[in-house]
Amino acid sequence: MTNQIFAKDALLPTGWANNVLLQWNSLGELTTVTPNTEPNGAPTTAGPITPGLPNLHSHAFQRAMAGLTEFRGAAQDSFWSWRNLMYQFAARLSPEQVEAIATWLYIEMLEAGYTSVCEFHYLHHSADGTPYADDAELSKALLRAAKTAGIAITLLPVLYQTSGFGGTPPNEGQRRFIRSTDSMLRLLETLKPLCDAQGARLGMAPHSLRAVPPDSLREAVAGLHAIDASAPVHIHIAEQTAEVDACLAWSGQRPVAWLLDHAPVDARWCLVHATHMSESEYQRAAASGAVAGICPSTEANLGDGLFDMPRWLGHGGAWGLGSDSHACVNAAEELLLLEYGQRLQFRQRNVLASAQQPQVATATLLQAVAGGAQASGRNAQGLAVGQRADFCVLDAQHLALRGLAAPAMFSAHVFGSHRTSALDAVWVAGQQRTGSGSQHPLRAQAQAAFIAARSALV
Repeated sequence: MTNQIFAKDALLPTGWANNVLLQWNSLGELTTVTPNTEPNGAPTTAGPITPGLPNLHSHAFQRAMAGLTEFRGAAQDSFWSWRNLMYQFAARLSPEQVEAIATWLYIEMLEAGYTSVCEFHYLHHSADGTPYADDAELSKALLRAAKTAGIAITLLPVLYQTSGFGGTPPNEGQRRFIRSTDSMLRLLETLKPLCDAQGARLGMAPHSLRAVPPDSLREAVAGLHAIDASAPVHIHIAEQTAEVDACLAWSGQRPVAWLLDHAPVDARWCLVHATHMSESEYQRAAASGAVAGICPSTEANLGDGLFDMPRWLGHGGAWGLGSDSHACVNAAEELLLLEYGQRLQFRQRNVLASAQQPQVATATLLQAVAGGAQASGRNAQGLAVGQRADFCVLDAQHLALRGLAAPAMFSAHVFGSHRTSALDAVWVAGQQRTGSGSQHPLRAQAQAAFIAARSALV
C-alpha cells in the first residue's frame, strides 16, 4: 500500500523545492521524493510542506506546572529553588494523572509542529518511593499517552541514584526517582518488546553526573547497549554553573570533559543543555558526534544561560531542540528563542543563518531536524527517501503568511505569526494527526482530562 501527497513547495534536506511528490509505504517510510513533477493523481496540499521537528527533551509531567512557579519564594530564585517546587509537585502525581498530562502534552506538541518526542522519564515509583506492583507502570502510561496522541516516542527511563557528586545519598524529594543499576536494566528488558510493538524507540538517560556514580554509569550504558547496540543515551550536563563548580571540586575536571574521558560518548549520545563548556569541551564534544540538546524556553525560564551556537557549529557539532519543562510547547517558538538568544549574546542579527541557507528559519529547522532525529534514534531526518513521512503543512491563508513565497512563509511562521495558528496539518509516519487549522481530533477530551488532573494537583 502506497500513500502520496503533492506540494507546490516543500523543504527538502537540500533546501526548498517546487512541485514535489511524496510517496510512502505502509510503514510510513518515504519511498519517493520527486521535485519538479506533476501530482499524478496525488492530493495537493493547500500550503508548503516542512519536515516535522523532533522534540529531543521532555519531562511530560512538568507541563502541569507551567506558570505555577513564577513567583519569588527566596531572596534570590534560581534553578535550585525551582527544583524544590518541582519535587513537591512530582511527589503528588498518580499514574492516571501522569497519563492524562502526557496525553494532552503530546497532542499540544503535534498541533505545534513536533512529530516525535524523547521522553526523559525519571518518575518511576509511588509517592513514598515504593515500586509499583508493575515496575513499568509509569513507563507504560507514557507509551499509552504517545499511542493515543499519535506521536512517535523515544522512551528514556532515567537512572538516578545520588543527590550530588561523590555519592551523596538521595534526598526525600528524589525518592520516586531512585533505581539500582540492575533494576534499571531489568526495566529496559521489560520495556524493549513493548516499545518494539508500538514502533517506539527505547534508550536510557543517566540523569546527570551528580546523580549517577561512575561505576553505575559504565555498567548501565554497557547493559543498555547489550540490549540494543544502537540505543540512544541522553544525559543532563553542564546546565548550571554550580554543577560545573561541584564537578571541579569532586574530580578536578569540568563535567563535559570528565564525561568524554570516562564514558564511550559517540553519535548515540545527546548532551542535554551543555550550556557551560570551555573551548576544549566545545571542540571535543562536537568531535565525538554527540548531539547537543538545546531547550531555549526552559533554559530561559530557569536562568541557565546561553549556549554558544556559533562556536558549536564552527566545530561541526550536531544539535536539536527540546521543550524540557514545557513552559512553552511550540516548535516555531523554540526556533525563534534560539536565534534571539544568540542575537542578544552577540548583538548581531540572523546569527544562525549559513552560507548554504542564508534564511535563518530554514537553516535552523533543517539542522534541528537532523540532530533531533539522530538523538531520537529514528529515521526522521527530513523529507528524503528512507526517512519517515513526518511533516507539517503551513496554512497559506494565515494572515502572516498569505501572498508570500514558501521560504518567506516559513520565516513568517517562525518570526511573525501566532505560531501554531500558521500550521494547517501535521502528519506522522504518513498518518494525518491534526486536521484543518492543526486541531487534533482528541483535543477536547484530552484537554478536559488535563484540566481535571491539574486542578486536583493544585
